[in-house]
Parts: sequence; structure tokens; C-alpha cells
Amino acid sequence: MTTATKTATRTWTIDPAHSIAEFGVKHMVLTTVKGRFRELEGTLQIDEARPENSSVSASVDVASIDTGVADRDAHLRSDDFFNAEKYPKITFRSSRVERGDGAHFKLVGDLTIRDVTREIVLDGEYEGQIDDPWGERRAAFTATTEISRKEFNVRWNQLIESGGAVVSDNVKITLHIEAIRQGGKES
Repeated sequence: MTTATKTATRTWTIDPAHSIAEFGVKHMVLTTVKGRFRELEGTLQIDEARPENSSVSASVDVASIDTGVADRDAHLRSDDFFNAEKYPKITFRSSRVERGDGAHFKLVGDLTIRDVTREIVLDGEYEGQIDDPWGERRAAFTATTEISRKEFNVRWNQLIESGGAVVSDNVKITLHIEAIRQGGKES
């Protein structure tokens, strides 16, 4: 007699109050300007026994961009950059998860900014789980990647006298995600 092993895929939702989607980009070749999107949402389907069967679907509200400078944020929302009016969401949908060593993994999927979708790879780390005082099960993840903004039709720039660009093409993205398991604690 053989016993089949049943794996359970659980649904988790991103807790936007405790999650951050941030970015960093070089300004005038010297300094890094950082910003974040204040409104994000998403669903994770996690198979703890077989993480490669897991998936993620997430989005950020482009209008929620915050770099700490109102004029810059307004410029970033304009057609020079994200065109928040025409393209209100940046989305990510995973296509596969690859196990790494220990708590590390690679999350591969399609990132859509403006009208362009490209495959990216996020280098991730699972940071653990905990039961909170309100009866919820929470998990934390960090993921990073670097993209070329020009590949997503975010092309505005000016040259400075020394020959460099005002805004670098490379954008570093860091996600700090706290997710809540649907259905509460383990039953």
C-alpha cells in the first residue's frame, strides 16, 4: 500500500501597511535618489513543501510614488516617466520559482511598466513566519532586482555638462514584503 503525499498551497495576501516597494536610481552620476510606492497589493500562492509550485501576482499604484519631493513626484507621474493617468498600475506576475540555498530563491516573472512587459528575475530571501497577537499567521520576504528603465519606455533624460545623464538608466528595486495567510493560524 502506498501513501500519497498531499501538499497544500496556501493563499497569502500582501499587507500594504507593513510592506515596501522601493527603488534607487543614480542622479547626475553621483548620488542615489530613493523612492517608494506607498500603495501595493498582491497575492502569493505558497506551497511550503514544494516552493517551486508557488506563485505571486502583485501591483503598485503608480500615483502613490513618493521620493520625498512633491515636484519630482509629479514629474515622475507625468508622461516623461510613468504616465500614471494612462498606466495607473505597475504589475508583476510570476512564471516560476527556483529554489536556492537555504532561505534563498529566484522569482521569475513578467514585470509590466507603462505599455511594456519584460521578464525579470528577483533574488529573494524567505525571512520566516510568526503568529501575531491577533490570530493571523504572517510571513516575510525580501527580493531585489535591477532593471533598465529604458527597456520599459521610461526614457526621459537630460545630459549634464560632464557628459553623464541626469537620471541613470539602471534602477535598483527592493521589495520588503509581509504577507498574511488567509484562514488565520494553522488549524
